[in-house]
Amino acid sequence: MAYTNGSMIKSVDWTTICLYLILVVLGWFSICGASYDYGDMDFLSFSTRAGKQLVWIGCSLGLGFIILMLEDKLFDWFAYILYGLMILLLAVTPLLARDINGSYSWINLGPISLQPAEFAKFITALTLAKFMNTYGFTIKKIEYSLPTVGLILLPMVLIVLQKETGSALVYSAFFLMLYREGMPGAILFTGISAIVFFVVGIRYAEELMTDGCTPIGEFTVLSLLTVLSVILIYVYCNKKKPMWIILGCGGGSILLATLFSYYVIPFNIVKFLYVECFCLVGYLIYLAYHERLIQYFYIALFAIGSVIFLYSADYMFGKLDKHQRDRIEVLLGMREDLAGAGYNVNQSKIAIGSGGLTGKGFLNGTQTKLKYVPEQDTDFIFCTIGEEQGFIGSSVILLLYMVLILRLIALAERQNNRFGRVYGYCVMSIFFFHLFINVGMVLGLTPVIGIPLPFFSYGGSSLWGFTLLLFIFLRIDAARSNR
Repeated sequence: MAYTNGSMIKSVDWTTICLYLILVVLGWFSICGASYDYGDMDFLSFSTRAGKQLVWIGCSLGLGFIILMLEDKLFDWFAYILYGLMILLLAVTPLLARDINGSYSWINLGPISLQPAEFAKFITALTLAKFMNTYGFTIKKIEYSLPTVGLILLPMVLIVLQKETGSALVYSAFFLMLYREGMPGAILFTGISAIVFFVVGIRYAEELMTDGCTPIGEFTVLSLLTVLSVILIYVYCNKKKPMWIILGCGGGSILLATLFSYYVIPFNIVKFLYVECFCLVGYLIYLAYHERLIQYFYIALFAIGSVIFLYSADYMFGKLDKHQRDRIEVLLGMREDLAGAGYNVNQSKIAIGSGGLTGKGFLNGTQTKLKYVPEQDTDFIFCTIGEEQGFIGSSVILLLYMVLILRLIALAERQNNRFGRVYGYCVMSIFFFHLFINVGMVLGLTPVIGIPLPFFSYGGSSLWGFTLLLFIFLRIDAARSNR
């Protein structure tokens, strides 16, 4: 049922709206600080980024109000149609967009430039919510899990074709929602393991152990594989004997091979470890048939996949664009490039560090005012907060984000159906991913992939996209009592 003014006041979660308004206002002041030039105090002028952002904020507030006035069932009814139109738009975007630093993701509409990838997030979330709300849906059945993953991967692929890898990676946040909806923890465990294997394998690929023959990266990953297999057996099979056999035989043989290479005849221990992995897989398959536990077979697949992934990690790394490889190498400490790939992060850390405990004060930051930090009002907006407001101010901002994320979780959990809950967790996951990656890349903890900080980074597309995400969920939440 449509809102009346009275019902809207009573039903809408005003706590979340207040958090939204606080973050938007603080974001505007941060943009003022980041885009400020000495002597130029006219923040309301539409010729400045601060003035333009006021227009985006005004439009966002109007957009949020309109969404709250709409019939809540519209988001369910038109989810598939919107998804189809979105896929079509993403497919044609590279043909219509102009080249911006190698990216073909921005479409010019007169004086306005929009990035369709930002709006695709809420449409994908709505589509996932509608599909997963289907009667009889369970993520553990392949007839449901494959289409679900396909709905996520399709826009990711199209955005990658626009040379917007960072925006595409945001869609991996949806897997947090899938975990809440029953996705086996083993899949999440596998994903985390793949990240660890990639980082360790690439970081130490060229470094050798003391024996002078064994690459540290491959040795560490293959040795870690034995330990992880034991953990999986403990969690999913609860069998102690196979655990001790693998630990005793596997761990003992690795130790003996290492000692032999160090003190007798140096050789590449990795070759021995590949043989050991083959024996591990064979033993797991034997246990699967002998004890009739399919879990052993899945663990064997995990081991096989890990070896294949390790073998192909270097190949995949080589297929990345040069600037992406450079950023990862700098992040992992493989080389130092303060004047090139590592320049942004280095200057950002200098700016944040110079803020100290209480900061230099509004408009008093030197690193940001002298434009030492590139993209300081978009992707690197958090360094302005750190320099001007210091550790205390930065902590307050992070605390506000934490409260918002926890509030979104609470709202998602109180929904009366899966549609609202799934969409709510999608919104929470996207906000969390953006916050974690953006702050992490500014501090040099995550790769620089160019994604905005919600409500703080300059730009209409990102602000409107986050506003749509949030206010659609607030509208769905407000109507939960009618379902």
